[in-house]
Amino acid sequence: MNIKILGTGCRNCEILYKTVCEAVEQLQLTDVTIEYVKEINEIIKYVMTTPGLVIDEVLVHEGKPLPNVEQVKNIILQMKK
Repeated sequence: MNIKILGTGCRNCEILYKTVCEAVEQLQLTDVTIEYVKEINEIIKYVMTTPGLVIDEVLVHEGKPLPNVEQVKNIILQMKK
């Protein structure tokens, strides 16, 4: 599984990155790659509003409100099915 956090490095983007890392750790997933994409030309391929969350090339979240750890865990588990 490949997870991308899309954002230029703002506070909300950093929060989402930390939330995703925590969710992956709590789920004890070892087959996950987490990428923090800060390049604007890459970001706009997926979203116009950051932060964005992409799992296996599928946009699963954009903008605010930010998902919490439990919500991210649920999203990840749904995408694994």
